[in-house]
Amino acid sequence: MEIVHSDLVKILISILCGSILGLEREYQNKSAGFRTIILICLGATIFTIVSQHMKGSDDRIAANIITGIGFIGAGVIFKDNFYVKGLTTAAVIWIAAAIGMVIGISDYSLGLLLAGIILIILSLFSRVEVLIDVMNNRKVFTIVFTNTDLDNLYMIEKLIDENKLKSKRVQVSKRDNRLVATLEVSGNKKRMKILNEKLINLDEIYQI
Repeated sequence: MEIVHSDLVKILISILCGSILGLEREYQNKSAGFRTIILICLGATIFTIVSQHMKGSDDRIAANIITGIGFIGAGVIFKDNFYVKGLTTAAVIWIAAAIGMVIGISDYSLGLLLAGIILIILSLFSRVEVLIDVMNNRKVFTIVFTNTDLDNLYMIEKLIDENKLKSKRVQVSKRDNRLVATLEVSGNKKRMKILNEKLINLDEIYQI
């Protein structure tokens, strides 16, 4: 098959867009970094180019790209105790493939525009998240008490309330003749730090 000049342009622009998104993920030290995002964007572009050379298969190949990217995205999502990590990276993988497909159909300006918009969302909005985190921080405390007295748990919940924080019981159990309580606490980050210091100094707590 003869190499078409327009296909080379698509490949170069796809690499450029993938680099824009990949650099941000690499800077954030995420599992899917610079090379991975480039290859995902480029792969989607190549498959789209192939679909244009195969009459009547455009929709089928596009659908398979979306399915394949779903598997890759799922691979970077991890559940860590009570939190889920990797959702943003999975979304970047998904959007990188979409941008690659846009470039594959020769809409270069839209592809570059989307890459720029996504970069702004990832960089600018992360600062907004930091601001929200300061105002409404959320933390999970797993507290191991020195005994099995439930009054100690009530005392901790009262202490949280006195510090103008909100708490929710996630799990309460017994282990080695000690009460173990997992609490989800939310509120101001400064108050959260003060609470943490108070909890450390309590004789009723064996481990936190």
